[in-house]
Amino acid sequence: MSSVKQKRIEGLIRKNISDIIQFEVKDPKIGFATITDVRVSSDHSYATVYVSFLGKEARNEAGLKALERAKGHIRSELSKRMSIRRVPELNFEIDTAMKEGQHIEEIIAQIHKQEM
Repeated sequence: MSSVKQKRIEGLIRKNISDIIQFEVKDPKIGFATITDVRVSSDHSYATVYVSFLGKEARNEAGLKALERAKGHIRSELSKRMSIRRVPELNFEIDTAMKEGQHIEEIIAQIHKQEM
């Protein structure tokens, strides 16, 4: 399978899951969730969905549990919206890239302070 097709499918899954969470999942524990990335396995049987939540760290755990409870509904809605043979199993994970980026920025700022 081509990489372009893989990326296109990941993008479609990301957009559709974002819409489903925003407009159809009615769990207040999810709050403001952003789907930052989706990685689909080469055989399309699994998709890792990276999500970030607005707010404090404790909100992440509650939001992730709420998404796990809604996983079946999200997957069935996804199958209605997409014309692919098999909708992948969804696995939600907290996206730590933003936190890691902030940590790197702090380290760089400390280095600049030491140089002055």
